[in-house]
Order: sequence, then structure tokens, then C-alpha cells
Amino acid sequence: MAHDGQDMTMTSAPVTLPNLLELTGAAIAPVETVLDAAKAAVRETVTAEGRVSGGLIEANQAAAHGLAWLATYVEALRQMQAWATRLNDDGKFGDVEQLIQQIAFGEYLSQILGGIPMSQTEILRLQDMGLGADATAALATDAITTLAGKGNTQAARTRLVELMQERAAENTVGATGLDEELEMIREQFRRFAVDKVEPYAHDWHLKDELIPMEIIEELAEMGVFGLTIPEEFGGFGLSKASMVVVSEELSRGYIGVGSLGTRSEIAAELILCGGTDEQKANWLPKIASAEILPTAVFTEPNTGSDLGSLRTRAVKDDNGDYKVTGNKTWITHAARTHVMTLLARTNPDTTDHRGLSMFLAEKTPGTDEAPFPTEGMTGGEIEVLGYRGMKEYELGFDNFHVKGENLLGGEEGKGFKQLMETFESARIQTAARAIGVAQSALDIAMQYAQDRKQFGKSLIEFPRVSGKLAMMAVEIMIARQLTYFSAWEKDHGHRCDLEAGMAKLLGARVAWSSADNGLQIHGGNGFAMEYKISRVLCDARILNIFEGAAEIQAQVIARRLLG
Repeated sequence: MAHDGQDMTMTSAPVTLPNLLELTGAAIAPVETVLDAAKAAVRETVTAEGRVSGGLIEANQAAAHGLAWLATYVEALRQMQAWATRLNDDGKFGDVEQLIQQIAFGEYLSQILGGIPMSQTEILRLQDMGLGADATAALATDAITTLAGKGNTQAARTRLVELMQERAAENTVGATGLDEELEMIREQFRRFAVDKVEPYAHDWHLKDELIPMEIIEELAEMGVFGLTIPEEFGGFGLSKASMVVVSEELSRGYIGVGSLGTRSEIAAELILCGGTDEQKANWLPKIASAEILPTAVFTEPNTGSDLGSLRTRAVKDDNGDYKVTGNKTWITHAARTHVMTLLARTNPDTTDHRGLSMFLAEKTPGTDEAPFPTEGMTGGEIEVLGYRGMKEYELGFDNFHVKGENLLGGEEGKGFKQLMETFESARIQTAARAIGVAQSALDIAMQYAQDRKQFGKSLIEFPRVSGKLAMMAVEIMIARQLTYFSAWEKDHGHRCDLEAGMAKLLGARVAWSSADNGLQIHGGNGFAMEYKISRVLCDARILNIFEGAAEIQAQVIARRLLG
């Protein structure tokens, strides 16, 4: 018996399960079987007259979106198994990695059995997708029972955090499984973030200031804006995986800095996929060198995620140029930029995506005194909780002039299709930013938990505090491996909208839970604006909204799974 005041840790059971990789490997097929059954059950629910019905998917959103989350969990476990197997083959599957693998499977299998949190109040249970006892019996295997019951224990979480403290100098908690070149890129951008970003980010946030141009210039010299642009157009021609690593580490320093490259990534992808040879030759080298900074101008006040109903009009004049009239909102980094990838309706007789066209609309960069000096264009700042370093704006266009030669691809009516082609890269990049924000929350919370003393010892010695830190580290690795996989698929020319969507969906949730738990570890201090974790919480919240709100993302995933 423990006496009052006596510290006692539960260590009777082994911390790491024997034959771990065999156990986790054996758990994959049963969850895949349940996913197949869930697909069949949901498909039957949403099918009318032999076809999947959009109306029925909407009427059964909980089931359809739940299917998306279940599929995301199954893919996440597949990728964690692939990660662990690679490390084991390379002799790098050490204590930290084994604990991450064990806790990840223990927790996610338990959630599949008991309920997956789609949000704080929406818990998906297998019966919500029409599955009964017969379908879920596939999960009653020795491997799943062992992992769900003994994988994510307090002893395992405590030991993982002990090892995290011993290895605090390492860049990541656990080996990432990436090759040496990508890890060198990570190290380079981690050093930049530590030296040039982290010491100043909170001040930029509190003062609601634009990221200094000096940072942008240094990032340009490091090749951030031309990272994945082909060498023939002035870029580095590197992989999407390299973009993920760079975005992750810069966002770990500050999401605003990590997001600077997103504008260039979207613009370059649009031009590469849909531009004419002349447009590629003209614009891509300038984007790669940061001679010009682009911004994406898609969303309108009354449309949100429903881009097909955009009202902004582009009317062709007698000279073959266009006059744009309408309103846009939530435009990031709008004032400073030189060119807008602008989506507008060129066919007034349409009311859906088929009448939309994409333009490379040139503008003059603004100043603090005159943020929008270009004729035919006005704008106002939207004050926001977080994600402040580039600022958000509402824009108004009144006969704004766009050259005819700047119609993307030289053909009207292709804008929506051109935009859809960029969503894979954009969502992979957003998943990477989410990992960076989550990692920032872990960095800050871990340091605070070590430094802060309460009741005669550091906070990190309390099991529920160390448990929060352990789960942050585990879920960051899960989201990271899912994101790396989606980037690998993209780099190898495979369609990956499903994988990219899953990475973004899970990554955004992990960023928010990490920031929220990080603030909880700070207690009352976390609610004070002077503490960095308050900024990270605000920054994390946007990730579940932009580049496809979580609900839209789940809807898109469900449609692909059921289609």
C-alpha cells in the first residue's frame, strides 16, 4: 500500500509489448475488413436507383463523414506499420519508435472499437455506419485485443516522455524514416526557424505585424519559393516530400512563415498544370526567385466552400482584355503581392463551376499607407485571432483591368478544373503546416512542463501531464507518416487526392488537440497573451477551416470512397 504523499508509478506490466511488429501487422487486415463492411453499408444507405446520391450523402452526413474518418484511421495505421517496418529493416526501430508504434496502435484501435472523435462532440461509432455485431466481430482478434488493452498504458506514455527528455536535442521525437537528403533539408530549415523566426514570431503576432521582408528575402535565397518548380523554369525541381519537410519546420517556427511558400506553391501548380508555354516561361521563374509574390483570390463573402456559385464577373472588352467586378474575402497576403490567381465568372449564363475562368491578375504591391493602390481595386483588413503574419483581407473589384494574355491556359471556362488540379499539393502542404504547428505546441508545452514546479516537483512528473505530451508526440508521428505517404504518392505520379485529404483532415485535428493540451499544461498562464502557447492555439484553429473545412474534407473523402 502507498502511504499519503508517497509517489507510486504503475510499472508491473512490461512497457513494450513482445513481438510488437507482428501484433501491429496482424491488426491491419481486420480493420480493413471492417472498413470494407462500412463502405458497403454506407453505400447501400446513400444509393438510389443504382447510383450514389449526393442528396442521400448529405442526409446521412454522420455516417458518410464517419466513413471518411474510419478510412483515415485505417490508412494511418497502414502507414505507421510501413514506417515501423522500414525502420526495423534499417536497424533504427529503437525504444522511442517502438513506444510510438505501440501507443499509436493501442489508441487508434481502441477508438475504432469505441468511438472516433470527428470533433469534440461528434464521436463516430461503428453502429452509426450501419455495422452490427457480425461486421465488428472481425475485430475480436488476439492482436487487436492485446494492442487495445495493453498498448496505450500509463507506463508506456511515462516511459516515452522519459526518453523524450533524454533526447531533447533531437529534431523530432522518433526517427521519421526519411532519407538523408531530406533530413539535411530539415536540419537547415530548423536552424533557420530557431535563429530567425522563433525569437520574433510572438512579437509579430502580438503587434499584428506583417512578416518582415528580410525574412521573405532570406527564404527566397534558400529557394523556398521555387522548391518544387522545375529547374527549366528557375526552380530547384525538388520533390513534394521536400516541400513537406520545409513547410513543417518553418511552420514549427511560425505558421505565417511556413505559409509564405503556400501562395507560391498554389500559383506555380496552377501555371504548371494549366498555363500556356508562354505563361510558364514568363511567370514561373519570377515566382521561383520571389521577384513576384502571388496570392490566391478565390473565396467570396456568400460562397465559402461553394466555389461553383462564385459571382465575381470578368467581362471581355473589345481589345480582348477583361474587366473584373465583384467581391472577394479571406484573401491572405493580398496587399504585398504582385499577382493574383483570380477565379471569376466569364460566362454570365452559367450558375455553376462550368462558367469559371482563372486569371493571373497583375497588381501593384501596396504599402502600409496605401495597401491597394491599383486602379479598380479596393481592400480592407480582416482582424483575426491568429495566422496573422500575412494578414487577411476583403477585396472589391470595379472594372479591374486584366490583360487577355493573362487568362490561364488561354481558354475560358477551365478555371474550376484548373483549381481542382492544385488541391492535392495544397492539402499536402497544409497537412505539413499542421504537423509543424503541432510540433511547436509540443516543444513549448514540454519545456514549460519541465520548468514549472508545483507541489514540489516539475509538472512533467505528473502522469496526466506526461500523458498529454506523449499523445502529442504519437499523433504527430501518425499525421507525419500519413502526410509523407501522400507526398510520396504525388512524387510518383499517382492520384492522391484521397491520401492528401486524409492527411489534411487528421493533421488539422492533431494540431488543434496538441495546442489545446499544450495550453492546458500551462494552466492559467496559457490564457495569458504573453505566453507563446496562446498564439499557437489561435494559429492551430484555422487549420480545420482553410484549404477545405473538416466537414468539407470528410465529404470529399466520403464521395471518393463511395464513388
